[in-house]
Amino acid sequence: MADFLWWRDGVIYQIYPRSFKDSNDDGIGDLPGITEKLDYLQDLGVDAIWLSPVYPSPDFDFGYDIADYYDIDQKFGGMAAFDKLLVEAHNRNIHVIMDLVLNHTSDQHPWFQQSRSSIDNLFRDWYIWKKSLKDGKKPNNWQSRFGDSGWELDKNTEEYYFHMFFKEQPDLNWRNPKVVQEILDMIKFWLDKGVDGFRLDVFNAYFKDADFKNNPYKMGLTKFDQQKHINDIDQPEMFDFLKKFRSLLDSYPNRYAVGETFMGDHQTAANYMGDKALHGAFDFSFQSNRYNPASFFKTIQRWEHVLDQKGWPNYFINNHDVIRSASRYTKSEDDDRLKILATLMMTLRGTPFLYYGEEIGMRDIPITKKSEVLDPVGRHFWPFYKGRDGCRSPMQWSEDQFAGFSKQKPWLPVHDNYSWRNVESQNSNPESLLKFYKNLLRIRKMNQVFQKGMYLPITYEPHKLLAFIRQTADQTALIALNFSKRHVGLVLSSQLLSGDWKLLISNKRDSFPTVRDRKIMLEGNEALVLLNG
Repeated sequence: MADFLWWRDGVIYQIYPRSFKDSNDDGIGDLPGITEKLDYLQDLGVDAIWLSPVYPSPDFDFGYDIADYYDIDQKFGGMAAFDKLLVEAHNRNIHVIMDLVLNHTSDQHPWFQQSRSSIDNLFRDWYIWKKSLKDGKKPNNWQSRFGDSGWELDKNTEEYYFHMFFKEQPDLNWRNPKVVQEILDMIKFWLDKGVDGFRLDVFNAYFKDADFKNNPYKMGLTKFDQQKHINDIDQPEMFDFLKKFRSLLDSYPNRYAVGETFMGDHQTAANYMGDKALHGAFDFSFQSNRYNPASFFKTIQRWEHVLDQKGWPNYFINNHDVIRSASRYTKSEDDDRLKILATLMMTLRGTPFLYYGEEIGMRDIPITKKSEVLDPVGRHFWPFYKGRDGCRSPMQWSEDQFAGFSKQKPWLPVHDNYSWRNVESQNSNPESLLKFYKNLLRIRKMNQVFQKGMYLPITYEPHKLLAFIRQTADQTALIALNFSKRHVGLVLSSQLLSGDWKLLISNKRDSFPTVRDRKIMLEGNEALVLLNG
C-alpha cells in the first residue's frame, strides 16, 4: 500500500450537506453533523468526501449560487466547523474535496452588487454585460439552460447581463484577467487551509465566445436544446486556465481536481484530462445506462478506448442532480440489482464516486404536487420535470423519528421506508446492502488488482451477463455479473481456469462455484468475484 494514491486508488463519497446529519436540530444538515459521522464513513471504507457547496448563499439554487467564496455559511456551522471537520477527517485519513461553482455567482454576491450599480463601476467587467442590438433585440440568441433567453435586462443601467442558468445566477466574465486571478487566489486560500481537492461545477462553460456569435440551430425539445452550443461553452481559452489551475494544484502535495462536463460526452470529458489539465472529468453516460449488461459494456468500452491509458477513468451512478439508481433500476424494495451495480462500480478500472445513502439503497422521495417542490428547476419545469428534491432527502440513520437525521422536521421529507431501510438496521443484518458495500470496499482496498489492474473484457450477453478480468503481474480477478433472474452459464478457457482461484465475494453463495465443462453457473441476479493469486 506504499504507493496508494487516495484519489486514484480510493473511493470518493459525495455528501449533500443539507441532508446528511443535522447536529443542532434546525432541520438542516450541517458540518458538525458530518464530523459526527466521520467514524461511520471510516468504517464504510471511503477515502475522501466531496462536499456539495457550503459557502454563504441565499439558497435560490441551494448553494449553487454562491455569495462569498471565502467563507462557510453559518447554517452549516461557519468556518470554525469547517476547520474542525478538516482536522477530524484528516485524522481518519479521509480527504476533503470542495465544490467550486465558478461559472456564475449569486446575484447577491458583493461583486455582482457592485457590477450592476453603474456602468463605470470597477466590478462592471467582472460579469458579462451587453447593450441591446440597434433594433432593440437582445445581444444574441444564447439561451438559459433552465428556459428562455440567457439575457436579463437590468433596469438600473438598461443593459443585459448573461446567465447560463437562472437570472439569480449571473455568469462571471472569464475573459477579465482580474476575475481569473481572483479565482486562483481564492483556490489557494482553500489549499492553504488543507483542502485536498476540488470538484468544478459545469467547468467547460466558463468562457464564452469573445464576439458573442449566435449559436446555430438544431432540432430539440427546449429552446436550449434547439441550439448547437459552439459559442457559449467549450471555448479554447479554457485550456489556458486549466494549465494555471493545475500548476497551482501541483505546487501542493497529492491534490486533485475533477470536473463536471457540461453538455459533453466521453470525448469531451477526456479532452479536459491530462498532466496540464484536470485529473478527472465526469462522463455522464455511465449513470444514464439502462439496466442492461450491453449498455454498461459499451459505455465502459468507449471510456476505456477514448482514454487509451492517457487518463484515469471515474464512474458514478448517483449524484445530487439525478434520480437515485435504486429508483431508476428497481420497482420494489429488493436490493439484488443494487448489489450487482455496486460490484460493477467497485471492480472497474477507475475511481468510484458514491452518493450519500447509495450504500443503503435509499430511494427518491415521491413528489406528487408542485406545492411540495423546493428545487427551482422543478418549479420552473413542472409538471414535465419534478426537479431534484427526490434524490436529496435526509440520510436515513435509524428508525427514530425523522430517520435519526434531526429531532425537528427536516427541510425535505424523509422517505417512508426509513423505519427499516436505515444504517442502524442494515449494520446488524449480514445480508444487507450496507454490509455488501463494506465488504466490497474492503476487498478493493486489500487487493491491488482492483486499484491498478488492467481491464480486460471477457463477454457480455444482452439482458443477461457481463464478465471481465482485472489483472496485474501477481493477481487476476474475475468479475461475473448476472443481470437476469435466471441461471446463466459463463464459459471460460482452460488457461483462465488454471491456478489457485478463491471466492472473494458473492451475493448468492458462500463457497466457490462448481465448474463443469469449463462453465461456471451463476445464480439469478448474482454478482460474483473470484481471485487468483
